[in-house]
Amino acid sequence: MATITPRKRIWGWYFFDWASQPYNTLMLTFIFGPYFAQTATAALVADGMAVEVAKAQAQAYWGYGLTVTGILIAVLAPVLGAIADSSGKRMPWIWVFSALYVIGAGALWWTAPQDFSILWALFFFGIGLIGMEFATIFTNSYLPELDPDPGERGRISGSGWAFGYVGGVVALILMIGLFQAGDTGRTMAGLTPLFGLDTATEADTRVVGPLTAVWYAVFMIPFFLYTRDLPKADAKRYQLGKGLSDLVRTLRNLPRHPSLMAYLGSSMFYRDGLNGMYTFGGIYALGVLNWSIIDIGIFGILAAISGAVFCWVGGRVDRRVGPMPVIIFCCVTLILTAVLIISLTPTSVLGIDVGDNSALPDICFYLAGALIGAAGGALQASSRNMLTRQGNPDRMTESFGLYALSGKATSFLAPAMIAVTSDLTGSQRLGITPVVGLFILGLILLAWVRPNGDFAK
Repeated sequence: MATITPRKRIWGWYFFDWASQPYNTLMLTFIFGPYFAQTATAALVADGMAVEVAKAQAQAYWGYGLTVTGILIAVLAPVLGAIADSSGKRMPWIWVFSALYVIGAGALWWTAPQDFSILWALFFFGIGLIGMEFATIFTNSYLPELDPDPGERGRISGSGWAFGYVGGVVALILMIGLFQAGDTGRTMAGLTPLFGLDTATEADTRVVGPLTAVWYAVFMIPFFLYTRDLPKADAKRYQLGKGLSDLVRTLRNLPRHPSLMAYLGSSMFYRDGLNGMYTFGGIYALGVLNWSIIDIGIFGILAAISGAVFCWVGGRVDRRVGPMPVIIFCCVTLILTAVLIISLTPTSVLGIDVGDNSALPDICFYLAGALIGAAGGALQASSRNMLTRQGNPDRMTESFGLYALSGKATSFLAPAMIAVTSDLTGSQRLGITPVVGLFILGLILLAWVRPNGDFAK
């Protein structure tokens, strides 16, 4: 068998980000999320609900669905991470969760408006999201093995995230250029939807599920070719009991590692706020600014390009100064961006009336998208590298499981708070306000985080 060089190993690892990014870009934020909101709203209106109330209720359903999925991920992530560390085997888990990704995404083809089921859509979207999240936990744990130098790991993490964003851009361009029809019945490239997809049944939009599934299956090939589990001297067979006992021991020892504990708490809040912005950004544009799905797709391309550029830049800054300054700067940027978004209506910006025909609200939302892409991408890349400094080097998959737990233990908070606020106010715009507080909490807890962690020698 040919030797797998370090360069091939790094590029194989990069391809997971490329392969998996469309679930975030196409499914969660820019195509399927808004399609769910649009279709669920129409179904609720058909049942007699007022339009604005139906929009808020559809956003709430989406939030509650993500809440349930987040709780499942939070419960299982650290347990599976502990089991994988005990056995030394991560690749079999990646195969299993990759299958869930493909099945969940592909099944969303069967969400036509004529027989739309909110439960079916949320269930299979959740299956795919669980697959993506768990596969990410296990692939992230390979990062410390790619280079022993923590500074280089920051560059590698940033470049990988940037590569993933480029994948998201390409997939989104393909979607709106070849499949997604606009009001004229043609795609952004002026074509009729590929394969003769029927716009009357929204097949041109629903195809995003199979497209995302096929994209992942094809582009995971380099990852599986070039990534290997390293031999583990004390490896044991998969044992749920052993994994649980290792996890319990790690949790009991957390107070002895205050920097790790503070970082898990900090990232728990600011990543939850970021996920809220990603998850509801497209739905917000659809419901508040009355954008079309093609408009949202263009917004997504801008955000993803911005994300790719600034992930790459952030990785270089991370290598020079470490991940902490990058994380702080990005959190502050996202707080200001959230305030801008909340202030936007079709006729006003920051509370200032700009008139019915002004393009300024749309321009500001495009700007907000670019800022979310830039700051959000760099934040996630540097956060992934920060965890390699905070976690126990001998239990890195478990550490990333705890990282997922911290990200998901309250991952229901942003969707649930947005859902409840949307319900209580009957306003999509005001429903977004809780994300600001989550970013502020994350910043406060960073004060107790040591840049090189508790395990630094």
